[in-house]
Amino acid sequence: MEGALSKWTNVMKGWQYRWFVLDENAGLFSYYTSKEKMRRGVRRGCVRLRGAVVGIDDEDDSTFTVTVDNKTFHFQAKDAEEREKWIRALEDISLRHTQINRRSLASQRRSGVKMEDFERKLSETDAYLQLLIDQNNSLQQKAAVCTEEEEEEKSGYRALSGRVTDMVETVKHAIVLLQIAKNASCPSDDDHVKVHSSNLDHNGDQLDRSVFSDDGLSDRIEEGVEEGSECRRVSTTSPRSSIPHHMKNLTRNIPPVSYSSSDDDDDDFYDAQDDGEGSEGVSDAPAEIEPEMAISPLTPSAVDWDALYEEEEEESEVDMKSHGSVITHLLSQVRIGMDLTKIVLPTFILERRSLLEMYADFFAHPDIFVDIPSKDTPEERMVQVLKWYLSSFHASRKSSVAKKPYNPILGEVFRCHWNLPPPPQTQKQVPNIPIPWCSPDDLIFLSEQVSHHPPISAFYVESGSRRISFNGHIYTKSSFLGVSVAVHNIGEGRVSLLDTGEDYVLTFPSGYGRGILTTPWLELGGKCEITCPQTGYRSDIEFKCKQFWSNEQNKITAEVFSKDSKKSLLKVEGEWNGKMTGKWAGGRTETFLDVNNLPSTKKNVKSVAEQEKHESRRLWREVTAGLKSGNIEAATEAKAGLEGRQRAEAKQRKEDNTKWENRMFSPIGENWYFNNSLGSRVQ
Repeated sequence: MEGALSKWTNVMKGWQYRWFVLDENAGLFSYYTSKEKMRRGVRRGCVRLRGAVVGIDDEDDSTFTVTVDNKTFHFQAKDAEEREKWIRALEDISLRHTQINRRSLASQRRSGVKMEDFERKLSETDAYLQLLIDQNNSLQQKAAVCTEEEEEEKSGYRALSGRVTDMVETVKHAIVLLQIAKNASCPSDDDHVKVHSSNLDHNGDQLDRSVFSDDGLSDRIEEGVEEGSECRRVSTTSPRSSIPHHMKNLTRNIPPVSYSSSDDDDDDFYDAQDDGEGSEGVSDAPAEIEPEMAISPLTPSAVDWDALYEEEEEESEVDMKSHGSVITHLLSQVRIGMDLTKIVLPTFILERRSLLEMYADFFAHPDIFVDIPSKDTPEERMVQVLKWYLSSFHASRKSSVAKKPYNPILGEVFRCHWNLPPPPQTQKQVPNIPIPWCSPDDLIFLSEQVSHHPPISAFYVESGSRRISFNGHIYTKSSFLGVSVAVHNIGEGRVSLLDTGEDYVLTFPSGYGRGILTTPWLELGGKCEITCPQTGYRSDIEFKCKQFWSNEQNKITAEVFSKDSKKSLLKVEGEWNGKMTGKWAGGRTETFLDVNNLPSTKKNVKSVAEQEKHESRRLWREVTAGLKSGNIEAATEAKAGLEGRQRAEAKQRKEDNTKWENRMFSPIGENWYFNNSLGSRVQ
């Protein structure tokens, strides 16, 4: 059943038109800002009907209420007849789902479901999902290479790919159902576990947090079922239903609690919010707030900001059971396959630095990078580029636990450099070094967040005395896969050698956060390549994800080919975060790279006090201080202030009809290029 109703909102202090959909199978009463938004799946809120109490007002023949999850929602139909239709349907579905849930819980208690059963099934299902995705990619590639004469064959591939896509979605939904069933049946193996559920209603009231222990949990669930088992029509002044909102329904796409979004359509994305805050966005901050003053309870004079970034320590692991699993937090917000750039992630899984600073770790071994131009032949230079590329990923991992860096603010910049000895041969002086306090012998790094929608980071590196530079941009697109979170790094990098005129164009692997039900860990996956248009040399690289039947992780293979050759002249195998062995076409085998034995050169960054207000470390210092001291509330509050300021500025630009101007990078086609590159200055 679907149709138009009005919903009361305290944000606008009045009735707002909404399009409602009543899903009898899921037991959900969902609403959208319009019928068109409903077709696109942009849901503004939903009411879970299990254990719900439907109320009416005898003095008004068109309004009614639904009370559930400690909240009351107010609705208005056009007349008494329409109200009666909705109420009958809502009561029937609520009663049915309440009874189904009671039987399901009783069956679970009798069956004695174990955590290990769920873990095994989740692993198996995830393995099947990866196989299906791989097969579907293969079908799409076959369809892409078909010629016009093979149109019938192409149509066959596409039709088959469509059916496989449907199967993939079905398996993804199965994974979510298993997760929800696991959380409902086996909350924890510990004696005590916190189950956090937190969404803000449209009037800003925060839901209660509940702390449950295994002792007496069944009794509490039983009490909740009994109290909510009879769906009854009462007046709007009757007590609210006491169904516990931590109970998970075993039907698809059911959020942990009913929720209502704010009535401000918001396209911004956020990545830091504590479990105790609302998941529909963060509160606005006044536009005049400066980033370094953004709502922080920390006293600036009491904090050594630079000490926050004396990093070379491995970050402590996350105790997921003490926080509640990430998946519990995500399930209240996500749909399978959706883009996660708008999703609020819990603060405790954040890494204490910006994504812009993390990209600098690609050059944590600057000696390998600046040695590229010193090689004599195109083959040697391609091999050296590959060696630098394979060395560039492990340094960014400060912990075995997968953590997420801060999403950069639009206009944010990060600058650093590495001190290097002069090259053997003296080169001509290079004018106008982009970082004025650096020398031509240094390797300098500059990055800027050039776009907010989509989120694009651009970065530039150069060593003037060695006449080598790098220009890159990455558009991060993340999605929820069921038991994993995927982050696809879309974009390219370009190593440029001035003396030879060669460019080496490369792509980046995807990152996968695995184990989000317990302790998340990261792996890289996907096929990448390095190509040199001038010489024809290329490298094919594959980051291999862990297979269900294998214990091997972080595996990588790479091959180097000369122009128009199908036989590789070098093959590299090993682990991208460990040892890699190279085998040459002539039969010689040697250790190609062992990243664990590589010395890392510490990057130099200006003191926080000397940085510009939009530089990363100064911008995020309050958040970083809160995370490092364990003051999650302070970190969340400071982050909310930054994001609120960004929203206010974007709104102001829209009202003024002004366009954001980037400082250091400009778009050319789909790529972003540094305005003051080494090549342009030398020319």
